[in-house]
Amino acid sequence: MKKLKIEELNRVTPEEYKSLDKLPLVVVLDHIRSLNNVGSVFRTSDAFRVNKILLCGITAVPPDAEIHKTALGAEDSVDWRYYEDTKKAVLDLQSENYIVLAIEQVRGSRMLDTLVLDKNKKYAVVLGNEVKGVQQEVVDICNGCVELPQYGTKHSLNVSVTAGIVIWDFFKQLQ
Repeated sequence: MKKLKIEELNRVTPEEYKSLDKLPLVVVLDHIRSLNNVGSVFRTSDAFRVNKILLCGITAVPPDAEIHKTALGAEDSVDWRYYEDTKKAVLDLQSENYIVLAIEQVRGSRMLDTLVLDKNKKYAVVLGNEVKGVQQEVVDICNGCVELPQYGTKHSLNVSVTAGIVIWDFFKQLQ
């Protein structure tokens, strides 16, 4: 086996990317502290053609050198919008017929590995603060909650790791 060179990867330009069909998925970041996590979510969202990212509350917005360090330019290809209030972002998505799911550990959550998506619907996932998670007032207005099954001694994952797992699962079902 021989590793591929950059020119063999058939990458699209940011301009070409903008015109491609996108996954019917919006990622909502609710008060994310780490700019590296924000950049990582941009990069993963670019890889799987997420429709857009909503950056809410204290979540930093591009342009920013720390975001760019992990996004590597994906902050220029993936559409994004800033909302001061995450609840407003969720309500706007719901008014556009998105099914909004908080990625959070709550009573009655559905495990990601049992979640079945409808290819004819649009989805949004809300990922929460690294310490406090998704705000309760946001959980309260979401259409449901999804949890990642975990089998070790820890019951939390880094938010950018969680985003990668969730985006990949949604991509597999919705593409």
